[in-house]
Amino acid sequence: MTDTPTSSDIVSRYYAAFNAKDWGAMTGFLSDDVRHDVNEGAGRNGKARFADFLQHMDHCYDETLTDVVIMTNDTGSRAAAEFIVNGIYKETDGGLPPASGQSYRLPAGAFFEIENGQIQRVTTYYNLQHWIEQVQGDL
Repeated sequence: MTDTPTSSDIVSRYYAAFNAKDWGAMTGFLSDDVRHDVNEGAGRNGKARFADFLQHMDHCYDETLTDVVIMTNDTGSRAAAEFIVNGIYKETDGGLPPASGQSYRLPAGAFFEIENGQIQRVTTYYNLQHWIEQVQGDL
């Protein structure tokens, strides 16, 4: 008999895969039609577009999450996570400041909808201005 993972287990494993840079395992927790809403920019639908996003982020940033705290509702259909992003800005990303290996440490959070053991939606929030100040050396 296999135990069905809780929403907290799913989110915890999702972030463990992120920290291991195991993008295949990470996307394995997602539904095929996952909705991904990011802090800045347009959202995207679908696992393939999410995987493209991960590849872009991996090219520009080297990040590890620490102090991850996961909260869920009573039914397990919703989850939230709060964490610290510890990163290195490797390659200039679009219209953002130039990258030169700057390090940063940024509080962030995410919200999840979970159904049938799969993540249906991921919404991520962080303070972009605080990140810009860190990589520009304004702090």
